Amino acid sequence: MKDHKNTFYAMLDRMKYIERWSLMNNIKKENLKEHTFDVIVLVHALIMIRKVYFPENKPQLNPGEAALYALYHDASEIITGDLPTPIKNFNNSLKEQYQKVELYAENVLLEHLPVELRSEYEQYFKPDFSNKLTQTTLQFVKYADTLSAYVKCINELKLGNLEFKDAAISTKEKLISYNSDEVNFFLENIIPAYELNLDQLQK
Repeated sequence: MKDHKNTFYAMLDRMKYIERWSLMNNIKKENLKEHTFDVIVLVHALIMIRKVYFPENKPQLNPGEAALYALYHDASEIITGDLPTPIKNFNNSLKEQYQKVELYAENVLLEHLPVELRSEYEQYFKPDFSNKLTQTTLQFVKYADTLSAYVKCINELKLGNLEFKDAAISTKEKLISYNSDEVNFFLENIIPAYELNLDQLQK
């Protein structure tokens, strides 16, 4: 592949052009850049919840490292666009093929970095799955990713968009199925605030 030097960061800036939830009627459209910020905030929150409220849960995680994994967790979509989840997971064969496409897109994106910098970024695109700490960190990014989808559903429902009613139910069920102390704490103690308007939040 051609060595595209110093264009990596300009490519990342194009996250703002990648729209999510393309199969749904959105009142407020969400782009990949917005989603990525939400996932970073949420994974940091989950790790802080583990540290403060569940110190007995091991391993304790590095929030900075988790934020970097979250920053790049969907970066391949700059190349591929956002393929809706029902299509990605339609069957095992399609899921495997899409994973190959994602891997290819990640490699293309890394090619936009100067060779001297590439190794510094590869760890966030090609994590060491044999490392238990890394596995747990990536698991928390997945939790945050699903929480972000649930918040999106809540926001659309607040605007009266019943298109997201079933998605909200199934996404909450998925969150509960994780059987995570940190996710359950977030659902019970923090999610209700997302249903409030600005005046209610400020009281």
